[in-house]
Amino acid sequence: MNAAEFCNMLERQGLDFASGVPCSILKDIISYLSSQDRVPYVSATREDEAMGIAAGAYLAGKSPVVLLQNSGLGNTINPLTSLAIPYKIPVLLVVSWRGYQGNDAPEHLVMGRVTVRLLEYIGIDTFAVEPENPEQAVSAAMKNMRDKGLPSAVILRKGIVK
Repeated sequence: MNAAEFCNMLERQGLDFASGVPCSILKDIISYLSSQDRVPYVSATREDEAMGIAAGAYLAGKSPVVLLQNSGLGNTINPLTSLAIPYKIPVLLVVSWRGYQGNDAPEHLVMGRVTVRLLEYIGIDTFAVEPENPEQAVSAAMKNMRDKGLPSAVILRKGIVK
């Protein structure tokens, strides 16, 4: 699946606003979002800033997605646990999965092991994108997010979106 197809899939699911931080795995998605004008993309300097931007967009009537690398997931814990979860702000997190199964640079291995458990520990349901059916995970995450009124996370390994 290419970046345009992935972004169009997000748009079909009703997402109409995006924020995020640079990431080598998500770079093509971010480039695509930055080059079109149907879904505004606001670049952030940190993951917690992207969460704040997305929360503001939701309060303004948008359905936001936040794009981040799992190495910055720790920066989202406070805005998730003190803003998005208690105030029921549904944001789709698209989290790249560096360090998945130990296949990465050493600095990504710890977060690679704990990404899913960390999200689930704070109450964020996770949905891993599989290459043979990427839309299934995104659809399930969106349904979960809408049903619960809480953030959901789509976990994206390297190579699924090219």
